[in-house]
Amino acid sequence: MAQEVGTGEKGSLFQNKIFRSFLIFSIFRAIYGAGILVITYFLATSDDSPLWISGLFLISSMVISRIIFRWIKRKWPDLF
Repeated sequence: MAQEVGTGEKGSLFQNKIFRSFLIFSIFRAIYGAGILVITYFLATSDDSPLWISGLFLISSMVISRIIFRWIKRKWPDLF
């Protein structure tokens, strides 16, 4: 017998609010983190900027990512 869409183990897992928030946050961090690593690499290998600029950029990106994710949560509350 075929299961209906949205039922069963997978369907109930995606209905779980904590799991869905974790999944969306993980996807956000993967995309955002990849971009941050590329920018940091170019900052670190640049002859024009000192090495401490890369560290400062990484620290500020942690704060900025939380602000962006909080904005996403307010903009689309149905996702969470």
